[in-house]
Amino acid sequence: MPKIALLSAGGTGGHLFPAEALGRELIARGWQVHLATDTRASHFLSGFDGIEVHEIRSATPSVSSPIKAIKAIASLGLGTLSALKLIRRIKPSVFVGFGGYPTAPPGVAAAILKVPVVLHEANATPGRANKFLARFATTGARSLPGPAFAKKARDVETGNPVRDAVLNARSPFIAPGPGDPIKLLVFGGSQGAQVFSTLLPAALSLLDDTVRNRIELTLQVRDEDKPACEAELARLNIVADLAPFFKDLPSRIADAHLVIARAGASTVSELAVLGRPSLLVPYPYALDHDQSANAAVLSAAGGAEVIVQKQLTPEELAKRLTEFANTPERLDMMAAAAAAMGRPDATDRLADLVAETARA
Repeated sequence: MPKIALLSAGGTGGHLFPAEALGRELIARGWQVHLATDTRASHFLSGFDGIEVHEIRSATPSVSSPIKAIKAIASLGLGTLSALKLIRRIKPSVFVGFGGYPTAPPGVAAAILKVPVVLHEANATPGRANKFLARFATTGARSLPGPAFAKKARDVETGNPVRDAVLNARSPFIAPGPGDPIKLLVFGGSQGAQVFSTLLPAALSLLDDTVRNRIELTLQVRDEDKPACEAELARLNIVADLAPFFKDLPSRIADAHLVIARAGASTVSELAVLGRPSLLVPYPYALDHDQSANAAVLSAAGGAEVIVQKQLTPEELAKRLTEFANTPERLDMMAAAAAAMGRPDATDRLADLVAETARA
């Protein structure tokens, strides 16, 4: 009789991509896998074939509105009741939470029903849902170096599982030679980043012709920003590929000489596994400043440079691009440092940990 795992993740790529990777590996090992998440996950479920998906009610508690806070607590309570019914029906051997408030109801339900709880934290600093669930954890798994977040549980640094598309895109980094095209990839995570689509053309216009003429740009841009951005890049004679979302992003990262991006957990993990140099601009409005912490880890290893958004002017970006273009050896060193931090075996390590926790 196969073992059964109930995975749960918030409805963003940063939560769901590691869950997808673990789910695929557990299925390959003969497990049955279920996923509990919320309605936002629909855009990221293409990789969950063979995994039964259950929609569980949840909400993010508000600190600014008592009425919203009460509604959120009620929604989380109803979600917990649904999760209790689900767990009693499917009888999982283990629960694995990947963060986000949709993990709270099934995580609490698993603890009530004495199902072992594994919590995976993708970021350098734990999110609020994992902080809440840590009291129930049997095992805590971390992607990045740092203190244990589930202090009463076994703590293991596994790395962050990445999708097969990332592992399949791995290739040696080759820095551009003098006069060669410079492949620049700019993206802002699963929701894009307006700041890049407005800032980048202005920065490129400030470059010396000898640098600007070498740029081959791939830019994630929102639909409403695309026409203006496209027109400005055309005026500058920049070879550019613009789209609101790239389904083949891992292969585009692998093809890049330099990546400019936010510093979400999945982005940082994929840059490390693929071994590509980056300029990271952490999202400045995150409540827990998790992206700043993620970027700091990769920067300390030498695999990235970090700049806060308020300091990212067109002039500063043009200066950085010029420096990168004129010092390919710097790109080589950053790529090697990023790769040294990569954990391509993270999925196997986490799957082993989940199986050990279930047996225990």
